[in-house]
Amino acid sequence: MGPSDSEIFGVLRCAKRVWAVASMHGEAEKLARLHQELVRRFSVGDRIVYLGNYLGRGRDILATLDELVLFRRELLCTPGAEPEDIVYLRGAQEEMWRKLLQLQFAPSPRQVFDWMIQQGVGATLAAYGGNDQDALARLRDGALSITRWTGGLRDAVRSHPGHDELLAGLKRAAYTEGGELLFAHAGVDPNRPLSEQSDAFWWGNGYFAGMNEPYAGYRLVVSGFDRGHAVRMGTVSACIDGGAGFGGKLNAACFNLEGRAVDWLEV
Repeated sequence: MGPSDSEIFGVLRCAKRVWAVASMHGEAEKLARLHQELVRRFSVGDRIVYLGNYLGRGRDILATLDELVLFRRELLCTPGAEPEDIVYLRGAQEEMWRKLLQLQFAPSPRQVFDWMIQQGVGATLAAYGGNDQDALARLRDGALSITRWTGGLRDAVRSHPGHDELLAGLKRAAYTEGGELLFAHAGVDPNRPLSEQSDAFWWGNGYFAGMNEPYAGYRLVVSGFDRGHAVRMGTVSACIDGGAGFGGKLNAACFNLEGRAVDWLEV
C-alpha cells in the first residue's frame, strides 16, 4: 500500500468481524439508540465502518455529528481499541458539502448550488447557520463574496468540537487487510479498479446491484446507500440502507470475514 493510500482508504487490521452502519441523514435520535444497542454487542476484534451520509435531509445534523464523535471516544476507551478500528466514509452528502465549501471555484456556481439544494444539502447549510437566500445573494456578487461566505461556513463547522476533524478525515472506501470485505458508500463500478472508482463511490451505478461475481477478489462488497432505500443481501454484494432520513429505518449489520451477516440492528 502506497503512503497516500492510508489517507484515501481505511484499512481494517486484525478484524474478526466488521460492523457497518448505513446512511443516517441527520437522524441523531436513531443513531443514539443504535449506538446504545451496538455497544452491548460489540466484541473484541470487532471493527466499525460508517458508510456515509451523516449530513443532509434531517433536522438534527449537528447532534448526529456530536453523537458520532462521542461514541468514537467511548469505543476508544475500551481495552485494546485503536483509532484505525473506526472508519468514517464520505457519502454523497459529505461530498456535496465539500464541494459547497469550494463553490467559488465552480465554473457555474449558481447551477451547482441549485442542484445541491435539490439533493438535500440545504439541511446541512441551515444547521451551520446558512440559508438559501443569503447564498444566492453571494452568488450574484461574484467569487470574492462567495469566498467570504464559504469561509464563514468553515468557521461555523470549526466552532463545533470534533466536526471539522471528523469531516476532514473521511475515507473513500474501507477494506479488511486480508482483502475479504470492501465497504463503499453507494457501491462500486465492477468494471473499474478501486483506484479509479471516482464518483461511483458516492453516486453509485446500475451495475452494482446486479453484480454476480466477486469484485477484485473481495468476498463481499457492502454499501450503505441506495436510491430506492432497499436492503439487499447477495452473495457478492450487499446494501443495508433502511431509508433513514426518508421515513425509514437506520440499519447496522455485522459481517464476518467469510462475508456473512452474523448480526443485525434496526431502529
